[in-house]
Amino acid sequence: MTESSWKVVVDRDRLMITSDSFTFTTTGTDPMHVEGVLADLQSAVRDTYGQYCGLSQAAEMVAERWGFLIVRDLLVGSKTVAELAEGLPRMSSEVLHRRLKEMAYCGIVQVVDQGEGAGEGDQTRYELTPYGLAAEDALLAFGRWGAAALATPRPDDIVTDSSLMVALKATFLPDKADGPPVCYEVHIGSHVLNIRIADGRLEVGAGPLPGADAVLDFGFALLPLMNGEVTADEVLASGKVGVTGDTVHLHRFVRMFQLPRLPAPKVPA
Repeated sequence: MTESSWKVVVDRDRLMITSDSFTFTTTGTDPMHVEGVLADLQSAVRDTYGQYCGLSQAAEMVAERWGFLIVRDLLVGSKTVAELAEGLPRMSSEVLHRRLKEMAYCGIVQVVDQGEGAGEGDQTRYELTPYGLAAEDALLAFGRWGAAALATPRPDDIVTDSSLMVALKATFLPDKADGPPVCYEVHIGSHVLNIRIADGRLEVGAGPLPGADAVLDFGFALLPLMNGEVTADEVLASGKVGVTGDTVHLHRFVRMFQLPRLPAPKVPA
């Protein structure tokens, strides 16, 4: 059997893919629209890895483009399609709806039962199923591993409340939270989060926390503190981190939120 060759043509008005056996044409070349069309096409023809392996199965369910980030954002609570889209602005509406349908079919997400008159379309609310929630530990571990490769953020990189809340969950060390209960209001760039820690358990949410034991303004110094590049004393001395309250709370925070010391990936010269 001869292997067919594909030809792709993109001009001002259309995207056309042809081979010996078919011609596929879509009107318009807006990247978001094209991504949605290609996602639909990919979904229709997708094959499996053909591996009887749990990791292979997991990859087929959530490792398609944007799947991990949908699960990440739902780990902090249920969201409407519109709320998911707001946190993933580079994801087209078509792809978002497609991924949600696929993940619902796999039993990872489900529509929240809001009773009669519930929102439809972009106001449909999704949550993780118990099976989807069971992926939390694996996803947090994957995030810790990926953080070793984080460098200086690019100007167009996006940070959201949800991504920061999941990052705090991923880096929390329960065995270091052995002191009395403590509450923090944390500022990271333009984001404000609230943190409550008691009996080795972490609760994190978006927004300020009146009456917090300390307000910590990290600016952009949180990652270097978590990976050990700088110490609490050094950021206090340099003024890179602001503390309202006793500075002992910053030292305690840094002990409780740490990344594993992994070797940074080296790019070949």
